[in-house]
Amino acid sequence: MAFRQALQLAACGLAGGSAAVLFSAVAVGKPRAGGDAEPRAAEPPAWNGSARPPGVWDPNWDRREPLSLINLRKRNVESGEEELASRLDHYKAKATRHIFLIRHSQYHVDGSLEKDRTLTALGREQAELTGLRLASLGLKFNKIVHSSMTRAIETTDIISKHLPGVCRVSTDLLREGAPIEPDPPMSHWKPEAVYYEDGARIEAAFRNYIHRADARQEEDSYEIFICHANVIRYIVCRALQFPPEGWLRLSLNNGSITHLVIRPNGRVALRSLGDTGFMPPDKITRS
Repeated sequence: MAFRQALQLAACGLAGGSAAVLFSAVAVGKPRAGGDAEPRAAEPPAWNGSARPPGVWDPNWDRREPLSLINLRKRNVESGEEELASRLDHYKAKATRHIFLIRHSQYHVDGSLEKDRTLTALGREQAELTGLRLASLGLKFNKIVHSSMTRAIETTDIISKHLPGVCRVSTDLLREGAPIEPDPPMSHWKPEAVYYEDGARIEAAFRNYIHRADARQEEDSYEIFICHANVIRYIVCRALQFPPEGWLRLSLNNGSITHLVIRPNGRVALRSLGDTGFMPPDKITRS
């Protein structure tokens, strides 16, 4: 009956894609000895979400799930579940981490040396606007961690003026690079950097900075990381457990704000990606 209905709909001019979906839902089987078809379970289309295998999300993505931090071999059998619960509580995160990933402002891309790739006049304006935006949020920022590249340092210098008293730390881990070969491949993307060199460093930056709060942290934290587009795009994909090879499909404006939230249970949410809504349209660039 369903097969006849599918034929009728196809004859009435049903769009090819829709007809294909309908035909895929019809049970099809191989004839048995008696000539009857043996029914086979219909495969659901990928778009309904059923194609994702169960358990694909890793709750221990940051290796800080309490149970993974306990050596169960040393567990005292006599004390039982009560001791286990107490030990688990000792390792449980209590606070939420708010991670603000800031892309550096526009810079002179034609500088022959890295130290010559300083911010443009527009780039300095962008950094001022980003600093004002962060200050307007009224949050008690805990620290600023920034890349040791010139354009990131200069962006940090300007933003820091709007956040007095917030300590800043420089690191080579957040320097720009090519994190992983993109898939699908991009014909225009031919980095000079070697993936296996930059990729290990950028992955190390992710593991070092992006994780749930330490169990000793009592209050929610608000942390700023000022770095580069490739680093931020890769971090976002990894944090959300999306295929990291898709990092190059994301686009970030100069001076933009990306906001990640990491809950105590390890769940990660993306509040904003590459936000520059606080900038006038004529100040927005992506170079």
